[in-house]
Amino acid sequence: MDALYSFFVAIALTVLMFPLLKTYQLENYHIKNYLHRILKFNIAFGDKNHIKFTKRMLRMIFCVFLLIFIMFLLIFCLIKNVYVELALIIAGVILLPFLLVLCHFVILPIEKIIMRYYISKAKKKLKMMPCRKIAITGSFGKTSTKNILLEILSEKYRTCATPKSYNTPMGICMAILNKLSPLDDYFIVEMGARHKGDIAFLCNLIGADYGILTPVGKCHIETFKTLNNVEKTKFELCQNVKDFMVINGKSESNLRLYDKCEKKKYLICKDGSFAYADEIKFIEGKTKFVLHIDDKSILVSTKLLGRANVDNIVVASSLAYLLGVNLLDIKRGIENLSPSPHRLEVIKGYATVIDDSYNSNFEGFKQALEVLKSFSGHKILVTPGMVELGTMQYKLNHDIALEIARVCDKVIIMNKVNKKAIVDGLCEANFNMKNVLFATTRKEQTEILKSMITKDSVVLFENDLPDNYK
Repeated sequence: MDALYSFFVAIALTVLMFPLLKTYQLENYHIKNYLHRILKFNIAFGDKNHIKFTKRMLRMIFCVFLLIFIMFLLIFCLIKNVYVELALIIAGVILLPFLLVLCHFVILPIEKIIMRYYISKAKKKLKMMPCRKIAITGSFGKTSTKNILLEILSEKYRTCATPKSYNTPMGICMAILNKLSPLDDYFIVEMGARHKGDIAFLCNLIGADYGILTPVGKCHIETFKTLNNVEKTKFELCQNVKDFMVINGKSESNLRLYDKCEKKKYLICKDGSFAYADEIKFIEGKTKFVLHIDDKSILVSTKLLGRANVDNIVVASSLAYLLGVNLLDIKRGIENLSPSPHRLEVIKGYATVIDDSYNSNFEGFKQALEVLKSFSGHKILVTPGMVELGTMQYKLNHDIALEIARVCDKVIIMNKVNKKAIVDGLCEANFNMKNVLFATTRKEQTEILKSMITKDSVVLFENDLPDNYK
């Protein structure tokens, strides 16, 4: 009977731990970040996100269950007082957040062994592949630039790319093992980073031949602490690339890194540089501009919106040109581009929706507001603001509120995390606060939108925080 009681207690406590497990997963299995959330009682109870039952998560759940089962089997065998047993069960519920920490360290050696196995397997496969490798990193625009480059390069070459936002060691390994073919000419790899050394590690994994540096700025400051640390980490690509770098010159950080880079390099997106765009026109749902590359020019049109996407197109086109794709093929690739889901994606319906809910940063937010401004009609913004900005979070959300006030007619602020900063900025800009509403759930948000939306409304969804933010 003791084993049976222990089994049911373990099942119950494991189920109770699911919000903690989701918080842990949303923090990318990073135990310090998880503890930071837990100690602030910021647990992912919401319904925006669900646990992804990856193999790693299943191993963690099994470890949690097994540890609880063994612990209570010993308790029930040694203690026969029902009140003491009940008290220990209650104590177990209270201590669940820290039991997860224990399980993390119990299975950490296993996770490291598994990671080393897949990295070794991916490296062996890469050595057998004839493809050239293109690495993309930066603070903003990595995924969009990767998708654009994939479309343009595919006009001439067989090209493979890491899917979605897979930019971690395991995500890249899975792409190598499951997607890369011996017939592929190029393999495009998006590289993410939250700590110094991450990009150097990924460069060692794939052996990058060519590199793209998208704008570097104040992103993931919570983990990097300073912009200087962000720059040093992104510069690791410039240090490790084998052939040449293509660098977007639209950020001050990138200009500094361009000057430091000792490899063959091309500065992009500055007037008179190797490649840039001008005569940019935003018409509702479309962008037209003149693309200049290597003293050659061509008029292009795309369904992608925003100046940041124009820059991303110029950068991707430059690399494709340097790899032998001619301007006509580049033009055709640009015209075939479709917006990536949740990245300035325009959805037509009763009202017009601009979905830019995948992450957010200051420059990207400004670009989204510029796109919103180009539409006619009643302009509504739905946003929780920007996060992972460390000590800069209040200031940047306050400053973006000044831009919001110039463009939007009404604002719905989601969650509480940046509410004060955005409200303070709107007040400073003398925005009509009767047109500012608040929601903490998607249901509340939907009800508010229903009450204000009209046929001529244009609604911008900027950022969508996961459940580990309130």
